[in-house]
Amino acid sequence: MRPLIRFAFFLSIAGVTALALAQAPAERPATSFPYTPGLDVTSMDRNADPCVDFYQYACGGWMKNNPVPADQARWSVYSKLTQDNQRYLWGILDSLATKHDGRNVAQQKIGDYFAACMDEKAIAQRGAAPLAPYLARIGAMRSMRDLPRVLAHLHGDFGDDAFLFGFDASQDFKDATRVIAFASGGGIGLPDRDSYLKDDPKSVDLRSNYVAHIAQTFVLLGESGSQAAAHAAKVMEIETALARASLSRVDKRDPYKLLHKVNAKGLQALTPGFDWHTYLTELGQPRLNSFNVTEPAYFKEVSRLLASEDVAAVQTYLRWHVARHLSPALAPDFDQAHFDFFSKTLRGVEQQPPRWKRCVQQVDQQLGEALGQEFVSRAFSPALKAKSLHMTRQVEDAMAKDIDALDWMSTDTKKRAQQKLKAIVNKIGYPDQWRDYSAYTVTADDYAGNVVRGNRFEVKRHLAKIGKPLDRSEWGMTPPTVNAYFNPQMNDINFPAGVLQPPLFDPKMDDAPNYGNTGGTIGHELTHAFDDEGRQFDANGNLKDWWTKKDAKAFEERAQCIVDQYAQYTVVDDIKINSKLTLGEDVADLGGLILGWMAWQTEMASMPQQATAALRDGLTPEQRFFVGNAQWACENDRPENLRVKALTDPHSPGKFRVNGLVVNMPQFQKAFMCKAGQPMVAEKRCRVW
Repeated sequence: MRPLIRFAFFLSIAGVTALALAQAPAERPATSFPYTPGLDVTSMDRNADPCVDFYQYACGGWMKNNPVPADQARWSVYSKLTQDNQRYLWGILDSLATKHDGRNVAQQKIGDYFAACMDEKAIAQRGAAPLAPYLARIGAMRSMRDLPRVLAHLHGDFGDDAFLFGFDASQDFKDATRVIAFASGGGIGLPDRDSYLKDDPKSVDLRSNYVAHIAQTFVLLGESGSQAAAHAAKVMEIETALARASLSRVDKRDPYKLLHKVNAKGLQALTPGFDWHTYLTELGQPRLNSFNVTEPAYFKEVSRLLASEDVAAVQTYLRWHVARHLSPALAPDFDQAHFDFFSKTLRGVEQQPPRWKRCVQQVDQQLGEALGQEFVSRAFSPALKAKSLHMTRQVEDAMAKDIDALDWMSTDTKKRAQQKLKAIVNKIGYPDQWRDYSAYTVTADDYAGNVVRGNRFEVKRHLAKIGKPLDRSEWGMTPPTVNAYFNPQMNDINFPAGVLQPPLFDPKMDDAPNYGNTGGTIGHELTHAFDDEGRQFDANGNLKDWWTKKDAKAFEERAQCIVDQYAQYTVVDDIKINSKLTLGEDVADLGGLILGWMAWQTEMASMPQQATAALRDGLTPEQRFFVGNAQWACENDRPENLRVKALTDPHSPGKFRVNGLVVNMPQFQKAFMCKAGQPMVAEKRCRVW
């Protein structure tokens, strides 16, 4: 459980739940990366007025020419680069899967994993057999006294908090040098607790379809239609009760609402009917005596449910979640049913992704650093890493100047802010030491087994951290990932090699769009250290209030300006942005753009010939900075997916991650000579950092 890693951009659905079984025609692995420039004039709509709708001006051509592919819920510049990376990795994996001679241990594992995943015939022949040992274990339960042992086994093999609750290791909120056990909420199969609680027609219809899918899965397990319907209704009843007891996503953004440390006796007192000692012993952690329970009220509801339900109801619930989790690794009937609900109904995806793409995703998820070594050796040069680090340090210098210049922050708080900034660790490209997967057995003829063993490896790896010295070198993303993040307890910013590729970071391009795009992203991650969530952690990563009351109030007043601004924007239908959920990302977007601009100005001061350069593609350097920044956010999205994101995604839609920023930037108004009163010039400008 890593509740406080702050992600820069939306992550597409990944992992085993994204898998399906269709082949796309005539696709081939890539042997090199296609080049897309960091500023692409063909992506623009020159007929649009940048002062009326800058997003349309910067991205109109891209949106027109890039409809959402049939196998995607959304399509964006990030999605396309992700697919380019995947296609390149496909070539590497295909070679390692078929040519066994000369492979090292890591190459054997990723090659055999890919081969097993691609062997659709063998997967189909095995049918539902991988479910059998789990269904047998669940079926052998005779009373609730058996539940702790069974649940520990399921958590150990699946690492999935949908099995009643989550259990993992994470840094102690109050002492970031310590790793302790975390018990967290979960227990549901729909994307969010509000999916169970909202009463609008689309939510009601979604729940009806979900129950129908659960029933269909029980039929596939061999039940009659009437049995399946009754069991699906019981699952929905249990999940709804758990959803009602869960914190909202907005509440979960407040770390103090997640801080509830207890010892073993305190944990047992929350759930008197659940034997934690038996659970922990089965999980291989019998001596634990320090826990953080993120949602005590949730665990009290778990206790109430276990006291009120019979063992048959809990068995039904567990059987559903085993089948849900493993369906994409099973025969086509399970896999297709899973896709039809979780991708088609829930997110509007028209067809299943090609097998190669899903298998690349799975290798990246379960053997990401082994695959990352192959990617980095071919796609991320030392020169590119040095250039990225140079830009990062410039943006950090800009942040230091920005903090010093703040007129609303006291000297004492500024001093602590500077200490925190100086303590931030920059991780660029890939880890200093690669993960050791020697304990993870991978075979070329057992795909479902590889998935489960990969889950088991990761669960054990996480739980083994408890009580050990903190490994500050660890990464939370794999090197090929097209994304970035800030971790407030590690106090580090992380930029995988995958995100430092054209068009997001383009060494061939002039500096203006690069500083707008990658400079803005670096600034975004730095700003997360000081957003409404990150500012509550000190330079050592501890949850500690280092602000004066007056400064905290001044921050909240400025943040409220952004909350009020984004609350006016519509996501889809009549659904507005939940701006309390998106506040951290919205603050980071604006702060990142400002810091990217400041860093670019510093770079230009040493290169006056670029600052005074003639028009390029009909754009001044200043205009190229803003267009370069905007074009990372070009996207198209399905309405079904937008409805899910409105509930779950802490990021605003791409249009507002562009237009919502420039309205607050006087530099933009000057660059495009916009007039007061035009849509891209706010009457009241917001700024926090």
